[in-house]
Amino acid sequence: MIVLDSLAQFKLVYRNGRKWNRCVEAIENIENIQEGVMHSIGDSLVYMVQNGVTPTNGMFTGNRRYFDVHYYLEGSEQVEVSEKAQLTTEVAYQDETDRETLVGSGEVIALSEGQIAIFENDKAYRFLGENPVRKVVLKVTIEDGYFLNK
Repeated sequence: MIVLDSLAQFKLVYRNGRKWNRCVEAIENIENIQEGVMHSIGDSLVYMVQNGVTPTNGMFTGNRRYFDVHYYLEGSEQVEVSEKAQLTTEVAYQDETDRETLVGSGEVIALSEGQIAIFENDKAYRFLGENPVRKVVLKVTIEDGYFLNK
């Protein structure tokens, strides 16, 4: 998982690439959308504003075709992250949902207002606790431009 401290840092690090620019476009458009409803920009990104406690089933979630990007507007929460290879598959990957469910343990990381978390595809995550947060949740295709630090 990559954690950036601000939207300004995200804009600086990921200034190249259409999908990363679309992330910024989505974040800057949140005042114009309805919370809890998925919206799209082009064919590479869907996003929504989520408000409340992040839903969890206690299991780790992994993706393959999309990165999850969370931009925290208000509040804080903890997320547990682990390499998929260190976890045990509970529900096999399903192409229709781009999800696999895993069990095990990992590193707990605190995320808070202003930060951006990018969940990489070689890792799985689960949210802990019951703190309400307001955040932008983006699903960004892995195709085209990849992470600059990889």
